Amino acid sequence: MRLSKPRIAPLSESDWDQAQRDLMQPFVAGGRVFNVFGTLIHHPDLLRRWLVFANHVLGKSTIKVREREVLILRTAKLVSSEYEWGQHVVIAREAGLEDREIRAIGSNGVGLGELEKLLCDAADELISDKMLSADIWGKLNELFDTRQVMDIVFTVGQYTMLAMALNTFGVQLDEGLPRFEP
Repeated sequence: MRLSKPRIAPLSESDWDQAQRDLMQPFVAGGRVFNVFGTLIHHPDLLRRWLVFANHVLGKSTIKVREREVLILRTAKLVSSEYEWGQHVVIAREAGLEDREIRAIGSNGVGLGELEKLLCDAADELISDKMLSADIWGKLNELFDTRQVMDIVFTVGQYTMLAMALNTFGVQLDEGLPRFEP
């Protein structure tokens, strides 16, 4: 973790007002309120509006879950968001990514299939150059339609933006989630 303690501590359920309770109901119903939501509930209007976009990227995207998780893990590693990494290693495993693939996504990409490597290259370029080169753009457009390429770009963007918040606010890794591997 970039910070060893939170700058904004997660707000406990006992401190929520009624509007916060209403907004957090889906997360409480899941049985566990993750630190990201406990932190963001400090600003309910922001959380409510961010959730619309985040839900598109995480649940309504036109790309497959496995492809999305490759992008998210690569982004998390590149932007040093151990919180995102830990949450999404679990989801990536559920999506069928093997631990060796997850390690490769987080390092040099050696051993990944061509599609996974292309997605990592896309994330690399988006983070370093804030756009895709003609080469990566062309390769993506051979495999994905326009909406899917847009979702690829917005997935990397969403998780880069979220990493800025998580790292700045000092959101700590939830219990039981994996840390970055050395």
